[in-house]
Amino acid sequence: MAKQTHRIGILGSGNIFGRYVTGLARYPELEIVRVGDIDVARAKQAAAEHAIPAWGDDSELYADDSVDIVINLTPPVHHARTVITALEAGKHVYVEKPLATTVTDGEAVLAAAARTGRVLGSAPDTFLGSAAQTARKAIDSGSIGTPIGATAFIGHSKAETWHPNPAFLFQPGGGPVMDMGPYYVAILVNCLGPVSTISAAGRIGVPQRTVTAPGRTVETIDVTIPTHTGAVVTFASGVIATTQMSFDVWDSDLPYIEIYGSEGTLSLANPNHFDGDVRVRRHGDGEWTVLEPALELFGAVGTREQARRGLGVRDLANAVEGGPHRANAAFAFHVLETLCSLEGSAQQSRSVTLTSSCERPQALFTA
Repeated sequence: MAKQTHRIGILGSGNIFGRYVTGLARYPELEIVRVGDIDVARAKQAAAEHAIPAWGDDSELYADDSVDIVINLTPPVHHARTVITALEAGKHVYVEKPLATTVTDGEAVLAAAARTGRVLGSAPDTFLGSAAQTARKAIDSGSIGTPIGATAFIGHSKAETWHPNPAFLFQPGGGPVMDMGPYYVAILVNCLGPVSTISAAGRIGVPQRTVTAPGRTVETIDVTIPTHTGAVVTFASGVIATTQMSFDVWDSDLPYIEIYGSEGTLSLANPNHFDGDVRVRRHGDGEWTVLEPALELFGAVGTREQARRGLGVRDLANAVEGGPHRANAAFAFHVLETLCSLEGSAQQSRSVTLTSSCERPQALFTA
């Protein structure tokens, strides 16, 4: 992985900022040197809390010649504009998911990366963790035979109970599809290859949400996007997946992801985490078997470490040095088009054929 020192500026010091600082602390070659935020006071506070030497607004971050990688943690509706600005300022960029909120904006971001010659990477990067790589290894080694089908179930993140203002999750650019969907789709594409067609239906469950989080800044939220969507997703390989993405399912015993093959079934852990048990049950087995992790764990399962971030930034730094780039722009764009197509299929009541494709990312484990 990355061998030289990379100086990092983080754009946005909100809810997920600390998770990146904690995760990147594992890698001394990834040095955080600046925090940028339109709220300069918040940037200053974040810098002081984490001993980061410089802070300021977004324009100061773009202009800082000592920063070579920008980590973009702005809200999704601002991703396209801020990513393009950072690329045009000569920075390599790693952006939180999704890459953008529309296919058109995603295409503009890709064009800017090509035009500037900078390296662009995007979350979600949890498919780089031990759980998804263990599942990938099991599939590639034939543990479940030929993959035939899959299921993926997203339940409510219950953001109203812990986020002080989760309104963005119930507006365009949010919802279960764009908020949690990237984790699931990225892992499915990593395991099964690119998506070809989608047929979906969706609806708004509860039109107004009550916020109960401690320290909340709003009391209620008007919902303007579908919060419950079901879809049939067909992969170019022929695998057919059924998905449910919902902010209306508060409690459930459904699995996160299961992949069904001609000789057995894989059950995957929470796609929002890098690590967790991956179980296999071959036809005729009396019980499930937990597979040995294919990689070292990024964070101890069941602890606060499990929430930290940073593998994708390390992946990007490695690509800057000429190594493989797994959480790359083409992969992220295909995930984005999959999610936008899912939303579009539900809105238009018709099947949608994707126009993009991507390579399965190079595996991290040793075969």
